[in-house]
Amino acid sequence: MSARKKALIDSAVLLAMVCFLVARMFTVEYFDNWGSIESTFIGDARILRDHLPHPAWQPLWYCGTRFDYIYPPALRYGTALLSLLAHVSTARAYHWYTGAFYALGIAGVYWLAWIGSRSRAQAWLAASLTAVFSPCFLLMSNLRHDSLYWVPQRLHVLASYGEGPHISALSVLGFALAASFAALRKWNPMLVALAGILCALVVANNFYGATALVLFFPMVAWAVWLETRRGVVWLRATGIAAIAYGLCAFWLTPSYIRITGINMKWVAEPAKPSSALVGALCIVIFGVVTFLISKRTAVAAWPVFLIGGAAFTSLYVLGSHYFGLVISGDANRLTPELDLALILFTSCCLVEIWKRRTFRPVAAAMVIAACIPAIIYVVHRRSPFPRAQDYRQRPEFQTTKWLAENLPGARSLSSGSIRYWNNAWYDIEEAYGGSNQGMINQILPHANFQITQGEKVDLAILWLQALGVDAVIVPSRNSLEIYHDYSHPEKFHGAAPELYNDNQGNIIYRIPRRYPGIARVVDGATLAAIPTPRAGDDRERLRSYVEAIEHGPDSPAEVALLNFEAFDIKATLSVGQALLVQETFDPAWRADSDGVRVPIDTDAMGFMLISAPPGAHTIHLRFERPLENTLGWGLTGLTVLAIGWLVFSRRPANHLS
Repeated sequence: MSARKKALIDSAVLLAMVCFLVARMFTVEYFDNWGSIESTFIGDARILRDHLPHPAWQPLWYCGTRFDYIYPPALRYGTALLSLLAHVSTARAYHWYTGAFYALGIAGVYWLAWIGSRSRAQAWLAASLTAVFSPCFLLMSNLRHDSLYWVPQRLHVLASYGEGPHISALSVLGFALAASFAALRKWNPMLVALAGILCALVVANNFYGATALVLFFPMVAWAVWLETRRGVVWLRATGIAAIAYGLCAFWLTPSYIRITGINMKWVAEPAKPSSALVGALCIVIFGVVTFLISKRTAVAAWPVFLIGGAAFTSLYVLGSHYFGLVISGDANRLTPELDLALILFTSCCLVEIWKRRTFRPVAAAMVIAACIPAIIYVVHRRSPFPRAQDYRQRPEFQTTKWLAENLPGARSLSSGSIRYWNNAWYDIEEAYGGSNQGMINQILPHANFQITQGEKVDLAILWLQALGVDAVIVPSRNSLEIYHDYSHPEKFHGAAPELYNDNQGNIIYRIPRRYPGIARVVDGATLAAIPTPRAGDDRERLRSYVEAIEHGPDSPAEVALLNFEAFDIKATLSVGQALLVQETFDPAWRADSDGVRVPIDTDAMGFMLISAPPGAHTIHLRFERPLENTLGWGLTGLTVLAIGWLVFSRRPANHLS
């Protein structure tokens, strides 16, 4: 039997074993884990399923934002299409998607170790340990105490914290690095194409997975170059990277990267220059040392990759944990990648030790020691997946159902786990949104903090009016809602009329507004002169803004939402008046009236201020595909053609081998 057939059989066996361990992921629709961030991915996929093929604008979150900005496309499309084709909820489809990728990811570790080391023993050991054991528990006690029954970290963060996109990206990473090793060692156009496609799939699932790819892929290229000492390795690496970016170009635009960088401040500590300097110095030292060694003696790529991967993931994660290094993003999120690097390194060491008969007891003792937590996990393998009771009895469902049935089209503000699940079942427009990703309007976190954490109800109501909110959901401390974000939920009693009270600690209040909807006829000069609030408690500017929009001209405006990218507004304007649309401004919005383009400016809240001429108008607002996305689609198309050429081209001359 050939080595490749053996590897395929091994992969099938591993898949069966891992599917057995995580079988409940494929059978449970909702986990009893309502605080998990997986809810936002489930809701996002549900929105996409109902608005396929590709909405350019997403009006339900963050007072509107670009759909592409919210998250990379792979998981959201995979979940939406599974839900649509199998006629199941997006909650079930999400668990199918992430469960399948998780199982495949263990096989991916096998292929990475097998192709990198050419050792079946290393491949089996690395994959098996990855499925049942986490070295990071030995190095970080907080993680060990957080994971009941020693559930491996990659599964623990998937099941407990909803890291589905991240772990799906990590699952593809093993295959991507394996294909890269093979493609860089010896020229094969199909392998170059495959490596590029797999790298693109890593990025298209999650940016923390992409961070790991950025860390590991150059290490693969450097290790292979040291092994072969052929400059063509770098050309192949460049080709793989070009294919990966080309396939992502239609969504991974410069503005997407910019917006993601801006929003990182809400979810991660900013990078420290001193930490970046430490990281750069370590890279230089590693490069110089390994280069000098390779000049004296032949080196193999696999050990270089293992040492470098383990060293730099340790620097990134453990350096943050023990020494406060902040190189980029939240280093604690890369603990599954640290596990991967340490397991690959340890597996190699154990196999090499086993080859020396004298030290076999040491290797055996280490494997037995790892089996102790592994057995505890296997015995309790169902524990990460507690089945929820009827979700329809939860406040996350009941409040959103009431809003959908009684205030359709109204903008609301939710918080905590209700906010996370807000769009899992219905299209409900909310002023904030899922998880602080893809948010264009940077005033929203300041407003949300003041509304939920502030003591003064009048200031909270001013902010809600300024954001065009018609209703606010306020869970009290005895609510089943998980997070209880409101420091003073009682402040709304008597200050706003109750619309809904389930007598279980969940109340929906109506926010007093002159007219419903997100459009206002305003005095153009007055509103344009009001500056952006300096902070969440800037009462003076906030009151001036609300006065201008709620006590302005007595001329209602009617809004008709046509689809996610277009709506019509009927309004009558007099001289000096303008039309305010409380939807986040984006330069891709276009407005016209009677076939004539009218200008759109931005106001103090980041909303659209339209300067239409006097008279009665039906103003058509539409979101046009941005030029950068059009160019990106073109680049993606060219990349697909290039992949086709690589796949069907003949093998080149020997000098490229």
